[in-house]
Amino acid sequence: MIAQTARTWLRRIRQGLSLNQPFIPGTVAALLSLGIWQVGAWKPLEYLAYNSFFQIRQTLAGSTWDDRIAVIAIDEATLQAYEQFPLRRDRYAQLLQTLEAHQPTTIGFDILFVDPSEEDVPFADAIAASGNVVLATAWDSQGQPLEIVPPLAEAAAGIGQISHTPDKDGISRQIMPYRGGWPGLGLTLLELHNAYSQDALVALPEESLGATDKVAVNWPGPTTDLPTYSFVDVVEGNIPPAQFEDKLLLVGITAAAFDPLKTPFEQTPPTAGVYLHAALLDNLLNQAWLRQPAQGWAMLAILLLGPLTSTLLFDRRLRGRAIAVGLLPLLWFGFTFAAFAAYRWWLPVAAPIGTILLAGVGVQAREQYEKQQLMSLFGKHVSPETATVLWKNRDRIFQSGKLEAQELTATVMFTDIRGFTSISEKLEPKELLSWLNLYLQTMTDCIIQHGGVVDKYIGDAIMAIFGIPVARTTPAEIQADAQNAIAAGIEMQQALKRLNQKFHKDGKPTIQCGIGIHTGPIVVGSVGGSQRMNYSAIGDAVNIAARLEAMNKSMTSGNPYNLLITGETYNYIRDRYYARPVGSLQLRGREQETFICAVLGERLSEEDPLVVVPGEAPQPVEKTNPALRS
Repeated sequence: MIAQTARTWLRRIRQGLSLNQPFIPGTVAALLSLGIWQVGAWKPLEYLAYNSFFQIRQTLAGSTWDDRIAVIAIDEATLQAYEQFPLRRDRYAQLLQTLEAHQPTTIGFDILFVDPSEEDVPFADAIAASGNVVLATAWDSQGQPLEIVPPLAEAAAGIGQISHTPDKDGISRQIMPYRGGWPGLGLTLLELHNAYSQDALVALPEESLGATDKVAVNWPGPTTDLPTYSFVDVVEGNIPPAQFEDKLLLVGITAAAFDPLKTPFEQTPPTAGVYLHAALLDNLLNQAWLRQPAQGWAMLAILLLGPLTSTLLFDRRLRGRAIAVGLLPLLWFGFTFAAFAAYRWWLPVAAPIGTILLAGVGVQAREQYEKQQLMSLFGKHVSPETATVLWKNRDRIFQSGKLEAQELTATVMFTDIRGFTSISEKLEPKELLSWLNLYLQTMTDCIIQHGGVVDKYIGDAIMAIFGIPVARTTPAEIQADAQNAIAAGIEMQQALKRLNQKFHKDGKPTIQCGIGIHTGPIVVGSVGGSQRMNYSAIGDAVNIAARLEAMNKSMTSGNPYNLLITGETYNYIRDRYYARPVGSLQLRGREQETFICAVLGERLSEEDPLVVVPGEAPQPVEKTNPALRS
């Protein structure tokens, strides 16, 4: 059942690709791209684009960290000085006492205090004395809250959660401002900043962010560009008091391997987790977090981008299409980067570019599918020049994956081997096929070289048409087809003489064939059912040409090329070939008789009134029959 459904959809996709509508391949590409998006397959490329945007912006504009933020780092120097981690809590009390002289607006600890210790009371006293300290809370791997030691929690001016989950590639790009009813550490710090700072109040994003929304972090730059001070240096008074005045301070561990964090700028080695909260705080202070379009709008953009791309690429030459497919992703990348850098929009990058490329592949696949259809219909039965004409005019002849019926004027040729039945009885089947195929190949080459199309092989007979599948619209084009048919017929008889010499040498039967040619209206198109379909011609002109070919058996005198044509054909070729009337034929359904002419040869010049036929005396041109007059 699943396999049958898959085959059905594949058939529908192939049919869609074959429809001669420019938007079809792009629509298929857009739907495929959306499917890839839904399963998350575009995510790795989106992450790469996110990283590259920050790196390009950093190269062009440099870091933009807010100078009101600073980090006090428990770094390697601090651990070496105190020889332990976690630090004793009286060390944090010393830090807060030291910072009283610096007068920061807020101090946030990106450190969990969940286990009681002997130093909790002095630390709690220092927290209460400062009045501007925010402590951190979080949850364990089972989702259970990690409660702050009660004395510390009661003394703190606020509590903020520090939970976050990096993306699958390990880079932290988003953070939840709220979780479990707790605001993030950065949000709580900002509330205190508004309470204590003399600056204008900074708007909080409570109305624009839901309780479970994630904020796409707009990293201001490498974390090495954010002012960071060693914990031990601050405690020992090595930092001037004015350095932290009116600052929002974050205290966290930055020593290697303790709290690693990957950013678009730092991956190997990573930076420290405290900087994620610093980045969110920066974004909140400046209302600079990244904005993302709703998923519905992004999907709509992809659905529009696919058809627009395929329409743009439709019917372009391969070189132009390749250039467009190369430029369009660059243009989209440039557009999305401009939106990112100027307006802080994080627009989809990989999915739209993937849609553009898939649309390009779809247009090319549609073209290849049409070409395969075209060649499956004509195969080796047309010349390369005719195949080129067919391809250039495919829009006029293709409808819904088949060649629609056309009524047009063309020149039809029939040729047949004389006495084929008796010859076939003398040869072994394998030998007969080899002999026949060599003959058919020789005749087909002559037809193709003069622009004809081999309609079909009927045993030893060949039906060819000059003037399809692209309808001729002018008398000059119809005349050229008729003249090409005569030229092909003469060359076929000349090639047959050479082939008979080979057959005679090899002890094979020689061949004589007759040719009938008529110019008139026919209907051409795809003939057959859903399982098998051929391109063929029907009409009165086909029947007349077939009757003429058979008449060569009785009209051998004055017929040097065994080539009979009708008066209609002669009126098209009289400027180039001589012919003489040999009789007439009353065909069923026709009121007037059909006049029949034998082709004598090509005119040597426009003034030459005679034609020289090999092996015969020069003959005058017959101009008495009214059917042969222009």
